[in-house]
Amino acid sequence: MKKLVFGLALALCLGLSAHNLMAAEAEEVKSGLDMGAQPAAFYVEDVTGPAKGETLCYRCRYGGRPTIAIFAREMDASVQSLVKQIDEAVAKNSDQKLSAFVVLLSDAPADCKSELEKVAAANKIEETPLTVFKDSKGPSPYNVSKDAKVSVMMWNAEGVKVNHAYAANPSKEQISTIVSDSKKILE
Repeated sequence: MKKLVFGLALALCLGLSAHNLMAAEAEEVKSGLDMGAQPAAFYVEDVTGPAKGETLCYRCRYGGRPTIAIFAREMDASVQSLVKQIDEAVAKNSDQKLSAFVVLLSDAPADCKSELEKVAAANKIEETPLTVFKDSKGPSPYNVSKDAKVSVMMWNAEGVKVNHAYAANPSKEQISTIVSDSKKILE
């Protein structure tokens, strides 16, 4: 009986520890532009979008259109899920000119291109260009935190309206919140 009680107590403690650890993995961190700030120009290499192979400024190309910019350090399953759902939102809101682009931050951007092409094909990402930036720090005016695995900023002509950043993979619920928040830049 003592072994059973001890086993249950240990399982409960481990379960709570695992739950707390999982919750901490998706904690928000401060990263990116302040609310209301106007995003500055910066250049990326387009890997999968309409300007594939070119270096360009998607911020400039989209101008004051409602735009979602996802800055990621890797394209794991969680980030792919986020991008796929954002891509679907862009397609559904094309009449309102919703746009998006993904910026993979890397010190070796040439090594990431084939991975981005595979991600786009596997997830049928068609409306959201996947791009690479030339270093892992991100564009300096954007203040992407080194602690942020994923930073999502949304803006329109009035400036930044939404900013989410996570030290680890966002949960399914957090991804749903991000996608839902895209409505804020369409208002």
